[in-house]
Amino acid sequence: MNATSPAPAPEAAPGRVVLLTTSHRVAPGLLSWPAWQALRAADRVLCADGAHPQLPYLREAGTAVEEYAPTAEEVVDACAGGRTVVVVATGEGEPALTDGLARMAGGGRVRMPELELLPASYDLPGARLLDLVQVMDRIRAECPWSSQQTHKGLAKYGIEEAYELVEAIEDGDRDELREELGDVLLQVVFHARIAEEHAEEPFSIDDVAGGIVAKLIHRHPHVFGEETARTPEEVKAHWMRTKAEEKRRESVTDGVPVGQPALALATKLASRVRSAGLSVPLPSGEGVGYELLALAARAEAEGVDAEAALRAAARAYRDAIRATEQDARA
Repeated sequence: MNATSPAPAPEAAPGRVVLLTTSHRVAPGLLSWPAWQALRAADRVLCADGAHPQLPYLREAGTAVEEYAPTAEEVVDACAGGRTVVVVATGEGEPALTDGLARMAGGGRVRMPELELLPASYDLPGARLLDLVQVMDRIRAECPWSSQQTHKGLAKYGIEEAYELVEAIEDGDRDELREELGDVLLQVVFHARIAEEHAEEPFSIDDVAGGIVAKLIHRHPHVFGEETARTPEEVKAHWMRTKAEEKRRESVTDGVPVGQPALALATKLASRVRSAGLSVPLPSGEGVGYELLALAARAEAEGVDAEAALRAAARAYRDAIRATEQDARA
């Protein structure tokens, strides 16, 4: 009698490990639908950080979370029999665990579970601004220098950073441009943080952002409203009209800061006069000042940025000076 060998038992499924990553810049509990599906289907949910901001929301939703930092071997064992283990990652992304799983897989002696990296929440554009606000809060509270700064004390830095930004733009250096934009942004956040401490009229960075958002929407009715604008000139006309309605100014010169560089001041005044359709003769007088005023007005009428033009000429002069100095040393 021939005995037949029993069929081999089917090999158990290796299971599944899901590494769930979340962004600390997104409100806790706002997880993606695939993340919630993975959590609901999991046999075990582990998290090494008992203070992880997601834990209260997961538990409130009925997900049992074990506060435990498993080794790679323990995770593989937990997945035996086709089970699913979800690991809620901490801020560093659990490198020790993933490295351990990679070593086990490379050894080839263990049947590894499926490993899935599942982003549970994503940063929206601008999310890193939240980091900047948090860093500024801490610096303001803990740095001996920053904690003593005032709006007036920081004013000179705002001017310096603006000039350095313009220089980076004119140089065409994109790395420098990115850095200088960050320095200008720091001034905005720094001043807003100081403003929060005002005893009678405090405001925050959110108030600053909310104000500019409202202004942009109101001054772009061709984008957010029912008006139309097909050319840059029509857009500028919309802007000037709504700006005039908001400010209710009595003169076209209202709001022009006289403390700005003289050439920029002259150009701005000429621009206001031309945009308003006024005919105002230039003041007559002798001296270089009146000649410069006439040149600035002419440049504005011709669409030339007088400040940039003079700066370019000054740079050419600087280069000529350096060349002359080099020739003299040769």
